[in-house]
Amino acid sequence: MSRIRKVVLAYSGGLDTSVILKWLQDVYGCEVVTFTADIGQGEELAPARRKAKMFGVKQIFIEDLREEFVRDFVFPMFRANAVYEGEYLLGTSVARPLIAKRLVELAKKTGADAISHGATGKGNDQVRFELGAYALMPDVKIIAPWREWDLLSREKLLAYAGRHGIPVDYKKKGGAPYSMDANLLHISYEGGILEDPDYEPEESMWRITVSPRKAPNRPEYVELAYRNGDIVAINGRKMTPARALARLNQLGGRHGIGRLDLVENRYVGMKSRGCYETPGGTIMLKAHRAMESITLDREVLALKDDLMPRYARLIYNGYWFSPERRLLQALIDESQKTVNGVVRVKLYKGTVMTVGRASRADSLFDPAIATFEDDKGAYNQADAAGFIRLNALRMRIAAKLKNRK
Repeated sequence: MSRIRKVVLAYSGGLDTSVILKWLQDVYGCEVVTFTADIGQGEELAPARRKAKMFGVKQIFIEDLREEFVRDFVFPMFRANAVYEGEYLLGTSVARPLIAKRLVELAKKTGADAISHGATGKGNDQVRFELGAYALMPDVKIIAPWREWDLLSREKLLAYAGRHGIPVDYKKKGGAPYSMDANLLHISYEGGILEDPDYEPEESMWRITVSPRKAPNRPEYVELAYRNGDIVAINGRKMTPARALARLNQLGGRHGIGRLDLVENRYVGMKSRGCYETPGGTIMLKAHRAMESITLDREVLALKDDLMPRYARLIYNGYWFSPERRLLQALIDESQKTVNGVVRVKLYKGTVMTVGRASRADSLFDPAIATFEDDKGAYNQADAAGFIRLNALRMRIAAKLKNRK
């Protein structure tokens, strides 16, 4: 422990990381550098600075990473249409590699010996933070207090905070019935009363989406413009990646879009129940697939769909910086060069429906061939007979063999 002189802590200013800050100072006797990332969690970050100063932290880094988060992590993931276990849009998973990246960069910048995080020994986040850090700084030392200390309950954390004069938000002192984690892509809820997978969460839990029952009675149409697979404008207005996602969150939230109640399989081996709100991401996934439907070749689409579950698992399990994820990303990005055009979606009572898609330069949809009317020789329907017989050949051979037995 004495060999650790300085550590960079991923610091939110909440109960857990505030206790960790003091614990690192006491147990390791080291200088603590705090790093707080603004990735769109919607919380005031000034209290984190004040708390850090209260405990003698000299180097405090609070950074607005919203644009980098969406541009370099969220958008690349949505080019792949990544969904984990058929439903989860990976809102927490995709945020962790960015935080790991900045922890390592700040460790190098400040000459720190180690980095530290507040993820528990039961969760996925410890894996994501640490795999990311090791990929970028192979010899980095990592301190994970939840795997070392005996403060394994909220009561013990509050008692430690009381002994050491660590301020605790009075409103939160009684403890929420679940834990929350937010960023610009989503809000997640887990733990506490949600640990019973048969318990329906109360309506008041949801923060950024209205109940579909209370959503407007009239649908709203939204037009998304795409270039190389990424949204560049909404309703004709050009937007940066973070602004585009924030706007879609507003639109989707207003119409009750993006709620999910899921039991998922954690990488560490256990099943976990989580609830998620991802209004903007839900719209993005629907619209992106619609844009690809007219601009990508059939077999390219099929290959992407085959690879998507593998890609999603890599992100969920913490392998963002792995060579295999980078390789898949290069293939995916190559496919997106023709994903250009406009998609119109209709938002109504918790649903997203594609109602139009167009691409002037890159559409593979040929009305002359696709029509059910007279195509004037563009497609010879008689060709279909040979096509069908050839594709049925193996089944015909097997059926004849079966009939002879």
